[in-house]
Amino acid sequence: MKHFHPLALALFGALSAASAFAAGPKGQVLVLLSSENQLALKDGRSYPTGYYLNEFGVPADRLLKAGYELVLVTPKGNAPSVDRTSLDPQYFGGDQAEMERIRQVVAGLPGIDDSLSLSEVLAGGLDRYEALFIPGGHAPLIDLPNNPQVGELLRYFHGAGKPTAAICHGPIALLAAQADPRGYEAAMLRGETPAARDWSYQGYRMTIFSDPEEAVFEGSLNGARIRYYPAPAMAAAGGDMQYAKAWQPHVVVDRELITGQNPFSDKALAEALIDQLEAR
Repeated sequence: MKHFHPLALALFGALSAASAFAAGPKGQVLVLLSSENQLALKDGRSYPTGYYLNEFGVPADRLLKAGYELVLVTPKGNAPSVDRTSLDPQYFGGDQAEMERIRQVVAGLPGIDDSLSLSEVLAGGLDRYEALFIPGGHAPLIDLPNNPQVGELLRYFHGAGKPTAAICHGPIALLAAQADPRGYEAAMLRGETPAARDWSYQGYRMTIFSDPEEAVFEGSLNGARIRYYPAPAMAAAGGDMQYAKAWQPHVVVDRELITGQNPFSDKALAEALIDQLEAR
């Protein structure tokens, strides 16, 4: 067995690190998060929310390890909030240490305390981004599906055939990619069943947090109700909705679109996204 001088080993390590740095990341993945953290309920109360730690952090960790750089964007360009209920080891296989590790990964992301705004990202051009990733938590329901700038973002990735991955409540943002996203949401809030106009994802197979899963969440609200369930909103728009049993990992891939049903779909969603990125 050959033995190398410690100085030679240190020099080799430094050269390897420099070489990896010079090569740079494989590309940039844009991560779209909500700017908001108070979900309005039907009775006028609000529910404190944000992104789910594992739905954001687990795919983020996998993407970083695969060599991709993450660029965070919110509608307002502010710091996104974590949903405190997601700080629970149950979402990490019962592993407290793994939860803390992912928490540190997220805390170390550039832009986590001051993200880019949608206006800044759109003005800077989208060609530089290889994919779009939309984590869940209930916060996306507040300011993503009704946002024309989110629609502009989505239409770019859809038209370019670049991967778009969204998990749990994240897929609700897809509703922005239609002619009148604000009008569509307003109709949903009136209890109507509207039809989307010129929706980019019409007929796509997809999934989102299911009605049985939403009913369990709603049961924690002390009698309050959310303003509308996301699954019927996606179906009414023209999504070909597909679900697994409640709380089972489930990911649907249709063309460039990758959607995950619930928090426990985090690893499978990350793998599907990386597979698409590597295949490009």
